[in-house]
Amino acid sequence: MRQFLRRYILGDRRTIAGTVYGTIVVLSVLAAGARTYQHHLWRLASIAAISALVLWIAHVYSHALGESVAADRRLDLKEVGEIARREYSIVLSAVLPVAAIVLGAAGVLHASTAVFWAFAVGILALVVQGIRYARLEDLSTLATVISVALNLALGLAIVAVEAFVSH
Repeated sequence: MRQFLRRYILGDRRTIAGTVYGTIVVLSVLAAGARTYQHHLWRLASIAAISALVLWIAHVYSHALGESVAADRRLDLKEVGEIARREYSIVLSAVLPVAAIVLGAAGVLHASTAVFWAFAVGILALVVQGIRYARLEDLSTLATVISVALNLALGLAIVAVEAFVSH
């Protein structure tokens, strides 16, 4: 169980791309909809969760299609399942931010607090993935700080563009 929770929260080496991608997606959806749905948090949570799920399905489909063409044959169900498992971090990365919104929708947290925690969890995920990358590359402390800052800046810039376009 501990290993599952560790993998769920931190991801693993094979899923870092999906974790970063999924986090940016869910934060973008929340940024785009937070003002519009501030009094309809169930709807915001649904939109964010469904967006992550739909994008996961699109990733699985496009990767399966690409790998099938590259291999010049149809992939079998086992191979498609492996792609689905590898890309599932897109969905997992949405769980904690969406859970924060659900807590707001259920009245456990004030709406603005729920949105704050959803963003905080997403930002923390981007920081953690930046640190994981820096450790993998055995970067110095300064290089780690720069790497994490760039990862965070890029992710938040994408979120900001989405929020700007949607308002």
